[in-house]
Amino acid sequence: MKEKEKSTYRKIEYRRKESFYLIVRGLEVGIVAGITAVLYRYALSYAEKGLMKVLDFVKGNPLKIAGWLVILALIGVFISFLNKWEPMAAGSGIPQVNGEIKGNFNPKWYKIILAKFIGGPAAVFSGLSLGREGPSVQLGGMAAKGVARLTKADRTTELRMISCGAGAGMSAAFNAPLTGIMFVLEEIHRTFDKSILCMGIVATITADFISKLFFGQSTTFNYDTVNFPLRYYWLLLLIGVILGVSGAAYNVIMVKAQDIYKSIKAVPNYIKMPVVFIFSGIVGLVFPEILCGGHAMSEMLLKEHPSIVYMIILLVCKFLFGVISFACGAPGGTLYPLCVLGAYIGAIFGAASINILDLGPEFYEEFVVIGMAGFFSSIVRSPITGIVLVYELTGNMNNILPLATVSLISYAVANFMGVEPIFETLLGRILKSNRDAPEFHPKNEKVLREFVVPVGSPIDRKCISDIDWGKHCLVVSVERNGVSVTPKGDTVIKEGDELVMLISQRRFSKDNERIYKIING
Repeated sequence: MKEKEKSTYRKIEYRRKESFYLIVRGLEVGIVAGITAVLYRYALSYAEKGLMKVLDFVKGNPLKIAGWLVILALIGVFISFLNKWEPMAAGSGIPQVNGEIKGNFNPKWYKIILAKFIGGPAAVFSGLSLGREGPSVQLGGMAAKGVARLTKADRTTELRMISCGAGAGMSAAFNAPLTGIMFVLEEIHRTFDKSILCMGIVATITADFISKLFFGQSTTFNYDTVNFPLRYYWLLLLIGVILGVSGAAYNVIMVKAQDIYKSIKAVPNYIKMPVVFIFSGIVGLVFPEILCGGHAMSEMLLKEHPSIVYMIILLVCKFLFGVISFACGAPGGTLYPLCVLGAYIGAIFGAASINILDLGPEFYEEFVVIGMAGFFSSIVRSPITGIVLVYELTGNMNNILPLATVSLISYAVANFMGVEPIFETLLGRILKSNRDAPEFHPKNEKVLREFVVPVGSPIDRKCISDIDWGKHCLVVSVERNGVSVTPKGDTVIKEGDELVMLISQRRFSKDNERIYKIING
């Protein structure tokens, strides 16, 4: 028997006995990703507190202000060179993880972690409107990759660990374990993979437990829910449309801002970046409420109930400042800032509805969390993740029907407008900008990949031999109703089947995408 065939059979046999192994790996991933995300949260927390102390110290003193702006300019220069040293650490980090899972990238995990731990706190200390959640996703994935490399895991296991590490990072950042695993399945893999689910649940719960050990068990938003009157459900339809249009516009503007920043080629990045950081310093002196991720804005929204006019001012200024912060590519995330923007849209809509209609003030908080979920769904295009995220942030499941209604409407509206999800767009842009970079040449190893055949799939009721899988791909198992079916040429594929495929790592990125299109149409 050829060595290649022996290797294939070993992989199939191993897969049947891997449940316990997946749990152990999930614990490893959850521990390292959780600790990494906790340390990052602490770093950003100290950076933000330091920023507020500096602003108090320099305020009202022109000489001190000038010195502070010079320091910010130097930080901007440093960040520009940091991004050049490790480009994959720039920005959020979620598109980069997504690209690695698809086989497009293979960055050095330790360089990413180092760059994020230096660049993220530096950006927050400078006041840029960036959050911790996206970087925590990338840090969790890279920490898991480090464990995989140190334990000499095969490429299939490594990719699973990176995926689950990303989910664990999100879990620790938001204190939301279900959100972490849903994000991996819905946003990164876009399919149901039982191996990822098994390892991922263990990893996200472990990371959440570690995070709660340090930061406590209280939820981000605490409020008493009320039953939304059925006669006012038309309001949910209206705000769903508003959030869908707003989310699509957000994606377009963010990408356009990045284009404008990059189009200024006559000015090198080590000069453009400091300008953004100096601008952040000016904003901090004039309007400190909109600095950093937006936690101060969210607390103000729920505790102080600001006027509609002031909320509109905060919303517009936070959005514009976020656009500038994002465009420069400084290490930092957009997930929490966009959640804050959604919360403000919901709060403005809710306050106006309460004033105009016969609604009690207790509905104000309902509109806040509804706006957050709907805006997230329209931008990221992952409605289930958005619903689960808001549930875990609030610790309350009583408003699930309004949440689901608005999230699905905003998701459908954004899709109808034809605007791509933000992270898919960013991944495509990274791939385009790296066209001339040295090609990634992985080892000649096979990767196991699982695909679920959805309802309405073009390959439903077709025989395996009738489908052009490509010469580098092989269907090694068909999971049907919990039973493994040995695939043959005349095996008929049915809706709901889980296809386990063996793909050459050298062509993994192209074949993975091609097979996904074959199965999903």
